[in-house]
Amino acid sequence: MSREAKKAPAVFLDRDGTLIRDVGYLYRQDQVEILPRVVESIRLLRGQGFLLVVVTNQSAVARGRLTEEDLGRIHGALNARLAQDGAHLDGIYYCPHHPTEGVGPYHVECDCRKPNTGMIAKAIADLGLDPSSSYVVGDKTSDMDLAERIGAKGVRIAREFAAGGDSSASKYPVVTDLWQAAEWIVGDFKQSSGR
Repeated sequence: MSREAKKAPAVFLDRDGTLIRDVGYLYRQDQVEILPRVVESIRLLRGQGFLLVVVTNQSAVARGRLTEEDLGRIHGALNARLAQDGAHLDGIYYCPHHPTEGVGPYHVECDCRKPNTGMIAKAIADLGLDPSSSYVVGDKTSDMDLAERIGAKGVRIAREFAAGGDSSASKYPVVTDLWQAAEWIVGDFKQSSGR
């Protein structure tokens, strides 16, 4: 790719609570439950020219609940199930570390644990992405903080619109699922880019 090549917009997706049901510490493939309308959401976003990239904190590795190889198998199964239905991901990036808990080399302050930007920097380098025309979708404050740090727009998933408690919710559009997030992103992107 030449230096002058236009960088692609992306939608950076959290995994648990965004793509799949959050089961706490997921450590087996049979625990993977893709949430409703995720497949359609990914296809919609891809059809608008976005690359789809998962960025997920996975401290279960640091805590010794699963290995990176186990996590790779889980992500392989997730990718295969989505692709089977025509919903392709361009990458899955994960942080296996935790700053205060964990064992060995995983018990460390790192630059990849959200809201730090290490996973995004790697995805940008690998895939040629433009963070300023990208979006971050997730269900945690750290996802919205990540969006702010990279200059992207954040979209917060909150299945229940609880009053108060999280001041970041008001700074970002709040939706109930990935489908609503995808619709909002498509509308916002068209308006922002004049398409």
